[in-house]
Amino acid sequence: MAEEHITAPRESGAATPDARRWQALVYIALAQLMVSVDSTIVNIALPSAQRALDISDSNRQWVITAYMLAFGGLLLLGGRISDTIGRKRAFLIGVIGFGVASAIGGLAVNSGMLLTARALQGAFGALLAPAGLSLLAVTFAEPKERAKAFGVFSAIAGSGSAVGLILGGVLTEYLNWRWSLFVNIAFAVVVVAGAVSVVRDEGSRPPREKLDIAGTLLSVAGIVALVYGFTLADSEGWTATPTLALFVACVVLLTLFVVVEKRSSAPLLPLRIVTERNRAGVFASQALAVITMFGLLLFLTYYFQEIRGYGALASGVAFLPMVAGMLIGAGQIASRMMPKTAPRWIMGPGFLVAALGMLILTQLDVDSSYPLLVLPGQLLFGIGLGMAFTPAMSLATHGVEDHETGVASAMINASQQLGGSIGTALLNTIAASTAAAYLASHSGGSGIANQAAVHGYAVAVWWTVGILLLAGALIMLTNNLPKPRQDEKAAEDIAPVAV
Repeated sequence: MAEEHITAPRESGAATPDARRWQALVYIALAQLMVSVDSTIVNIALPSAQRALDISDSNRQWVITAYMLAFGGLLLLGGRISDTIGRKRAFLIGVIGFGVASAIGGLAVNSGMLLTARALQGAFGALLAPAGLSLLAVTFAEPKERAKAFGVFSAIAGSGSAVGLILGGVLTEYLNWRWSLFVNIAFAVVVVAGAVSVVRDEGSRPPREKLDIAGTLLSVAGIVALVYGFTLADSEGWTATPTLALFVACVVLLTLFVVVEKRSSAPLLPLRIVTERNRAGVFASQALAVITMFGLLLFLTYYFQEIRGYGALASGVAFLPMVAGMLIGAGQIASRMMPKTAPRWIMGPGFLVAALGMLILTQLDVDSSYPLLVLPGQLLFGIGLGMAFTPAMSLATHGVEDHETGVASAMINASQQLGGSIGTALLNTIAASTAAAYLASHSGGSGIANQAAVHGYAVAVWWTVGILLLAGALIMLTNNLPKPRQDEKAAEDIAPVAV
């Protein structure tokens, strides 16, 4: 089945851009930062919350898992709702709901209240994230402005997880764990107060159609099974019966989902969004890249705190080079190249630079120098991912019908969510099994446990090098879009043809 000709997004009012569009970018980016930060900020505060609310060791994982399941499972539905009720309306509802859920979590008096709040955060985040990205896509149409806007957005989205570790360390050390949730209230108030007046939502609306109930239920159940399967793989093992059962259920449910979507007159996810080669390559490469990012965040957090003895604040600050690298890669490199360079020649080299950073970190040892090894490795990794993420965010909605930008935006978020789940489970399993083998083959002695742990981290980082090279190769093979100016000329000469 042929895909429509890929052209720049067709936004209403593109010829007369809103004078307040840059202010709108600030609030959209702040909302994205709130969601990105929340993926890790609670990790630092979790030990304190566990003690305060008397959460058992077996249940503490649900503080993280409840958020991941709700966010990942409801993303496609959130994207479709945003396309149906309006992107700005969905965005504001998502921001307000996220803030209220965060307040409930910060006021939690028991584990049930905290877990409910985390699930609500995930649900409203699943509405907010695709709405924000699709608003950005329809607000910035001119190539140079679009490149700058997506550069800012991608830098914030990509570095948010690392910022969450830093912010979580500061709030936990100087205030208490509840502020890791209360801080979202401030984000929400600022975003809503500003976005109401400066964010515009122009574009076509689809006809009012019945919600694809069957597709919705199958997608939610399938994605939840997949994300929870990786969570169990991390804690119970890859061959445990519950883990295998969830993976089998995921395959069955998502297969049925595809069958239903093919036959539906108003599908939750029009399959052309994911089958077009450029977008498919972007979605797959993003999942691979996020595997490496979440794996590195996990290993370096353990390394800083368990091996080097850093406190919560110091370990958070130690991630600053990665954040700085992403800001440079997205804001200073990719955004300048996007208006005049084909996307694959930004993303492919970006993945290569990130792989080089990881290659440096494969030399990690118990007493490695932070300024000579950890810092440059993080910096290069951040620069590379910043270069790769910025075009990807723009390409996720490139050539998509105006009224389907929400669900296309949901797909890029879903691919990143999937990558985060896989990265934590897969790489942690590799590191743990490697460390166990190291201990079994070496005689005991002072510091042998730390040596085994760091050896496990280094081996897992070698895997991330391969994963990043695979992501780069995938983009170079699947992405065939020309540089923007050529694409614009083609758009003038060739009218889009619907599927």
